[in-house]
Amino acid sequence: MTRDAVAAADTARVPTVIVDDVHIVYKVHGASAGKGSATSALSRLIARKRSPAITEVHAVRGISFTAYKGEAVGLIGSNGSGKSTMLAAIAGLLPTEKGGIYTNGQPSLLGVNAALMNELTGERNVVLGCLAMGMTPAEVRARYQEIVDFSGINDKGEFINLPMRTYSSGMSARLRFSIAAAKTHDVLLIDEALATGDQAFQKRSEDRIRELRQEAGTVFLVSHNNNSIRDTCERTIWIETGEMIMDGPTEEVVRAYEKGERP
Repeated sequence: MTRDAVAAADTARVPTVIVDDVHIVYKVHGASAGKGSATSALSRLIARKRSPAITEVHAVRGISFTAYKGEAVGLIGSNGSGKSTMLAAIAGLLPTEKGGIYTNGQPSLLGVNAALMNELTGERNVVLGCLAMGMTPAEVRARYQEIVDFSGINDKGEFINLPMRTYSSGMSARLRFSIAAAKTHDVLLIDEALATGDQAFQKRSEDRIRELRQEAGTVFLVSHNNNSIRDTCERTIWIETGEMIMDGPTEEVVRAYEKGERP
């Protein structure tokens, strides 16, 4: 490829998310060691002492990267490494202590704990969830049955007409993914969604993510299932203790992660 061709290819790449030297710090009130018992709290109250000092947790430490239109980017790392924190910050749900996050389009966060209304039926949650994403009533009606069928909620009965509180965690997660995947997103953020459900649903989910990429979206996937990362993402970022360890082709990064080999 000529130099001009390489330059043209780089120009054609459209940035959708820019993470620039981002630091995220949680402030935990009353977390000082040895000061959390009811007795010590009562003693401080009687003595009119101040509450325990604020403990700061530096969850993300100076991470920088750029994601592009059409990419699917995996985020891997051990528990507590900062993956989900990074995802929430991209979605605009967490403020940065330092640095900045810039997005071209509206990020949509889909997680196992994404809020739906437990007292409402699955049917009503599908309608409300789609409307909340900006779909018109006509679009909701047109996509409703496709969403239900994709989720597999009714495979073993008419569960879509029952309150969400009667669903298992797996059923709830499948319905959340199905609602979120019904719309083409500028930036779709998925937190462990593919870890739930049987093999057939995971395959449908992976196929739908590929469709979303082809429809010009950018997908971020946080998962402990390395096979899902391999099947879904061509690029992966490895994060540990809030720091970026590696950013590159998925097979290369996942292999290093599995072997514990830091560059």
